[in-house]
Amino acid sequence: MLRIALDMDDVLADTHGKLVKIILKDFDTSLTEKDLNGASLRSLLHPKQYKKVVGVLNAPGFFRDIPVMKDAVEVVRELSGYYEIFVASAAMEFRNSLIDKFDWLDEHFPFIHWKNRVLCGDKSILKAHYLIDDHVFNLANFSGKGILFNAPHNLEDTRFDRVMNWKEVGERFLGNSRDRV
Repeated sequence: MLRIALDMDDVLADTHGKLVKIILKDFDTSLTEKDLNGASLRSLLHPKQYKKVVGVLNAPGFFRDIPVMKDAVEVVRELSGYYEIFVASAAMEFRNSLIDKFDWLDEHFPFIHWKNRVLCGDKSILKAHYLIDDHVFNLANFSGKGILFNAPHNLEDTRFDRVMNWKEVGERFLGNSRDRV
């Protein structure tokens, strides 16, 4: 059975969307929602503001209530009928995220067994046929086929096949033509 590894942040979970809401509410900025969704936060924010974002990411509980990406639950559930599904998150970067991410997966993706959850630092260790991720550096070191999930911080990259949303993932892996993959 083919194995697909799925990233969490900005693939299964709308982490960027949650950060945008926090920035618009709590930061002193003239940036709009459209601005914040048009490029990486690192490139848009003043270094002091970006440091504050990193503090938000490190806060206990931040990762626990992130909204699920539209259509992700339905498509992943359907994928799990045809593929071996693993969730692979570089959770080690934000130490408080480990429990939050585990609990988040229990709530939103309870059909993904705990043995199919990989919370790691370096995704090059993954042994899967496909990795769907929003960060190019994770795909560049992956030994299988990398698929870039569209996000504001990767809009300029053209090195990998790109999917715009979960409907496209479903079409690619579950469409009538199985040779699309």
